[in-house]
Amino acid sequence: MEGVVEHTAQKKKIHPQKFAMWLAMASITMMFGGFTSAYVVRKAQGNWVFYHLPTIFWSSTAVILLSSVTMAVAVRSFRNRKMLLYGRMVGLTLVLGILFGVFQYIGFKELYNQGIKISGNPSESFLFVIFIAHLLHIAGGVIALLIKFLMDRRKNIKVYNIVGLEIVATYWHFVDVLWIYLFVFFLANQ
Repeated sequence: MEGVVEHTAQKKKIHPQKFAMWLAMASITMMFGGFTSAYVVRKAQGNWVFYHLPTIFWSSTAVILLSSVTMAVAVRSFRNRKMLLYGRMVGLTLVLGILFGVFQYIGFKELYNQGIKISGNPSESFLFVIFIAHLLHIAGGVIALLIKFLMDRRKNIKVYNIVGLEIVATYWHFVDVLWIYLFVFFLANQ
C-alpha cells in the first residue's frame, strides 16, 4: 500500500521545466500588466495622440486563434499516437505563427505610414514598445515550434514523452491569450 501512496504523491508534482515555464509566463504577464497600466496612467495626463488600429490586426487575431486550435489538435494527436496528424498540426501551427508575425509587420508598417513612430508622442512609443515586446515573445514561440518540428522530423519517435510538446503548447496558448488581451486593450484605448 505504501508504494501506491508514493506513486500518487509523485503524480501530483509538476515537472520542473513546466514549473519554469509557468514562472516565466507569470513574469511576462506582470511585465505586460505594467506596460498597460503605465499606458493608462500616461494617457490620463494628456498630450495623447489617438490612432486607429489597422484592420490587418483583426486578420492576425484570427490567425493566432486558429494556431491555438491546431496546437491543441497536435497535442491530442500526440497523446493518441496519431503521429502523422501530429506532425502536420505542428507544421501548420508553425506556418500560422509565421503568418501572424507577417500580418503584425504589415500592421506596424500601416501604423508607420499613418505617421505613428516609436520616437513620436508617448502614446505612439507605448504602442510600439508593447507590440514589439509581444512580437519578441511570438518569435520565441515560433523558434520553439521550429525546433520541435525539426527535431521530430530528424528521428523516429520511439519514446513518447509529451513534456516538451506540452511546454511549447502551453507557451503558444499563452502568447495567444496575451495577444487577445493586448488587442482588446488597444481597441478600447484608441
